Amino acid sequence: MRKFFLTVCYSGLSPKAPGTAGSFVSLLFAIFLLQYIHESTLFLLALLITVIAVKQIDIYEKEVNEHDSKEIVIDELAGMWIALSICGVNSSNIMIMSVLSFVFFRIFDIWKPSIIGRIDKNVKGGWGVMGDDIIAGIAAGIAAAGTFKLLSMYVL
Repeated sequence: MRKFFLTVCYSGLSPKAPGTAGSFVSLLFAIFLLQYIHESTLFLLALLITVIAVKQIDIYEKEVNEHDSKEIVIDELAGMWIALSICGVNSSNIMIMSVLSFVFFRIFDIWKPSIIGRIDKNVKGGWGVMGDDIIAGIAAGIAAAGTFKLLSMYVL
C-alpha cells in the first residue's frame, strides 16, 4: 500500500520519465477532483498528502536504503496540486490553466532554480523529497497565473 501511495498508483514505475508520468496522472486526478471541490480544498489536500508522505518516505527510504528514488512521485502530486490551486483555475479556464501549470511545474521541477535546487541538494529525508516540489508548485502556480493574465490581455 505504501508503494502504491508513493508512486501515485504506480505511475512512478514508468520506465521513461517517471516524474512526468506522475505529474500527468496527478493532473488528471486534480482535473477530476476540481469538478467537485474548490481549489482551496485541493490546496489543503496537497498539504495533508505532504504531511503523510513525509513520514511514509522516511520509512520507505530506510527500507530501500536510497534517498529520493525516481519511483517516488507523490511529491509531483503535491506540487501539481499546489500549482493548480494557486493559479486561479476555474471551470471556464481549467484546460489552459492545467496545461500552463503542468508545463511550468515540470520546468521548475527539472531545472530546479534557486531555492528549489538548494532544498533538493541539502534537505534529507521526506522533507527533502517533498520540499523542492512544493516550492516548484508555488512557482509554477504563480508563473501560470501570470502567463494566463498576459495571454488574456493580448491574445485571448
